[in-house]
Amino acid sequence: MARVVVDVMLKPEILDPQGQAVQRALPRLGFEGVSDVRQGKRFELEVDGPVDDAALARIHELAESFLANTVIEDFTVKVEEEKAGAEK
Repeated sequence: MARVVVDVMLKPEILDPQGQAVQRALPRLGFEGVSDVRQGKRFELEVDGPVDDAALARIHELAESFLANTVIEDFTVKVEEEKAGAEK
């Protein structure tokens, strides 16, 4: 079983009020020097079988049509390495 990660972020030209709220709160919490915060979504998909080009194409289609609103969001798809001996 493999894990594929889809990260979805607002496009740079789209305002991110949640990220701005976090950015404004950081100095009050003692975290200085952070000049920008953008909030996004992360989807972790456990895939049965090998993650070949066909499987990645299907996941890309899933992300484009269901996980992201491509009018205002960008997304990336990547295969995450399984850690040897990792517990679930």
